[in-house]
Amino acid sequence: MTGIKERIERTFEQNLDSVLELSHRINANPELAFEEHETSAALIAALEDGGRFAVEKGVAGLPTAFVASAGSGDLAVGLCAEMDALPGIGHGCGHNAIAAAAVGAALALAPVADELGLTVRVFGTPAEEKGTGKEIMVNRGVFDDTHAAMMVHPTLKDVVIPQLRASRSWQVTYTGRGGHASRPWSARNAADATVVAQTAIGLLRQQLRDGIRVHHVVKEAGAAVNVIADRAVVDCMIRCDTIDEVDQVWERVRRCFDAGAIASGTSVEYTSLPSIYREFRHDPDLASVFEENAKAIGRTFPDYPDKMFGSTDMGNVSLRIPAIHPMLSFDLPPEDGNHTPAFAVAAGGPEGDRFVRDAGLAMALTIADVARSQPIRARLMAG
Repeated sequence: MTGIKERIERTFEQNLDSVLELSHRINANPELAFEEHETSAALIAALEDGGRFAVEKGVAGLPTAFVASAGSGDLAVGLCAEMDALPGIGHGCGHNAIAAAAVGAALALAPVADELGLTVRVFGTPAEEKGTGKEIMVNRGVFDDTHAAMMVHPTLKDVVIPQLRASRSWQVTYTGRGGHASRPWSARNAADATVVAQTAIGLLRQQLRDGIRVHHVVKEAGAAVNVIADRAVVDCMIRCDTIDEVDQVWERVRRCFDAGAIASGTSVEYTSLPSIYREFRHDPDLASVFEENAKAIGRTFPDYPDKMFGSTDMGNVSLRIPAIHPMLSFDLPPEDGNHTPAFAVAAGGPEGDRFVRDAGLAMALTIADVARSQPIRARLMAG
């Protein structure tokens, strides 16, 4: 086994320069959810140029989604390559580095896949930030013939089993009656409805369990100071430990939005947005093997008191097949964490490069160990 892992490491290092260039190129050309055409093409080209991957494009009816496969073993393990960026920020979650790490791991495993009894798959997964592309892919059966999947995410901590939470979003639209601000008595101010709703949500938070999050942003609430707004639009996201709890909390939050309509004399309409992030179920065996390999290449995993992170549609995959989603750190100050411009810059620089090397190599070595562990292999294949 040591010989195979040494060969994996050598192959990984041989490909590292081109994999890092791929990460830099994706970082410099960020694309939004479902629009990752150049990113998808670059990932596919890198895998096809490796000479061993057959690629199915446009899977699940999504133009930028793909599945690249190498090897013919009976144990199929997937690596998820996220592709989309954040509006106005770019790769503030480091998806360029996530995707490059997946490619690097896959290229290192492909030459030994048959020897390990593996089929190695790279899933190009669009729209993690908005639209939950993996949920679509899961529902359309893309992951059904894969026994396990993994990816690694950059953040400010090294964490093997982060607490990744469920979330769902809604759009709230108030419709009132416009009018001149100097003669407002016959108008119904839709912007006022958002103020009442936000105040009510603020009061509700005291009665919510610790860790529940209610996010909202007013996207539209009038265009001129001297015109009563006849329309206002709010996006609301709720995070909880499970998707069932999210839906329960929404019933209380919705009454806060109802209160805004009642108080302002407007009507309100609710639209469930397509993004749905389910809770994450970590596979303990995969997590343990990953931790061993990541420590062997220099990562440490302190016992942080707070391991609560955001939401990911990789959770949707984890409820269908065994999966892990460890976090590896960028060395940045706390104010430059995920979803900031500084994090996007770091993802295309030395910190991103360090992540690509460590995450990619740790995943490749983990998959090799799993393939050679008869107990883990048997359990995964038994479903």
